[in-house]
Amino acid sequence: MKLVLAFWVLVGFIGWCWWKKKKKKKEKEQLENQSGIPKGTLGWPLIGETLNFIASGYTSRPVSFMEKRKSLYGNVFKSHILGMPIIISTDPDVNKVILQNNGSIFVPFYPKSITELLGKSSILQMNGNLQKRVHGLIGGFFRSPQLKVRITREIENAVNKAMEAWRDGDLVYMQEETRNITFQVLVRVLMSVGPGEDLQFLKREFGEFIKGLVCLPIKLPGTRLYKSLKAKERLLKMVKRIVEERKMRMESIDERGPLMDAIDVLLCDAGETEDKQHLPLDFISGNIIEMMIPGEDSVPMLMTLAVNYLSESPLALKQLVEENMELKRQKTQLGEDYAWTDYMSLPFTQNVINETLRMANIINGVWRKVLRDIEIKGYFIPKGWCVLASFISVHMNEENYENTNQFDPWRWQMGG
Repeated sequence: MKLVLAFWVLVGFIGWCWWKKKKKKKEKEQLENQSGIPKGTLGWPLIGETLNFIASGYTSRPVSFMEKRKSLYGNVFKSHILGMPIIISTDPDVNKVILQNNGSIFVPFYPKSITELLGKSSILQMNGNLQKRVHGLIGGFFRSPQLKVRITREIENAVNKAMEAWRDGDLVYMQEETRNITFQVLVRVLMSVGPGEDLQFLKREFGEFIKGLVCLPIKLPGTRLYKSLKAKERLLKMVKRIVEERKMRMESIDERGPLMDAIDVLLCDAGETEDKQHLPLDFISGNIIEMMIPGEDSVPMLMTLAVNYLSESPLALKQLVEENMELKRQKTQLGEDYAWTDYMSLPFTQNVINETLRMANIINGVWRKVLRDIEIKGYFIPKGWCVLASFISVHMNEENYENTNQFDPWRWQMGG
């Protein structure tokens, strides 16, 4: 009898706690709605709507997560993904305000899984003078004519070598092949590592590391985040060794040679004033790893999708081939090598790139944290909240582009 009574007391207590929590949540939502916070739902306790958010990325329509909630709550709505409550904007005007006020009202802020993996000195989380300094250094290096000449040659060599190997096989797995090419070229540009054991180690460990960028922020042994953090430790050990060796080599010679890669650029950023110190080696190593992400993930995916879109659009493929073959004919007649400017001068090729970027949406949006209360177009965003400015929703919006799901490079033609 006592056990039965105790059981019902426990059930009653749990029920009372659940009712109080639900009531408190309802009161909070009512208060938020009254204060102008966008409508929406925070989903399940702890995980929120994370599973739906991640699952949509593996479908043929990644925008479905945004579209469903947009139809229910409007262009700007609240949710709870990847461990935190968030306001998501699919409104171009709201997104523009968020991007234009970066650093003053909004600062970079990303899910815990990303911040855990990339660390406090991540490029994504930099702000102010340090951000300008690093972006200026790396941006200037990647835009330099010397690098463009070199990287054009590197890409040609890597593609030709890959195509030779394709002749021996029946099937070509495009995403894996493009990943091999882009990762190899990018790692050489970042740290001058060529084919061999070091490159294979970097590729293997980086593949394990990047799997944890979008996952539940649970850091227990065996979880996805835990495995990725261990891979990051192994990567850092190797990259830091390369950075230290390069630094010792630079200090041992009197005359500084040309800057060959991103490590050279970051190591040679001498402080012209006392308050501008050399960047720490740990900082350089961590950011070199972060800059490897496009070579393993976004660029290979973009190239694979471009091949897929073109295979489904014979007219676009025909025009693209004709334009590039004409360039090849001209170069052969002149006896010249290809230059970076040659590729940039191909108008229809650029249209194909723009349309692929619009449809592929390799960067779905940017994450920001608001530093003070702000109202945009009637939407109230409280201080401390995280905001996701969604690009994919703008790119796939019928109000902005006709037939959004149709691959149409001609929409980018002047006057088109």
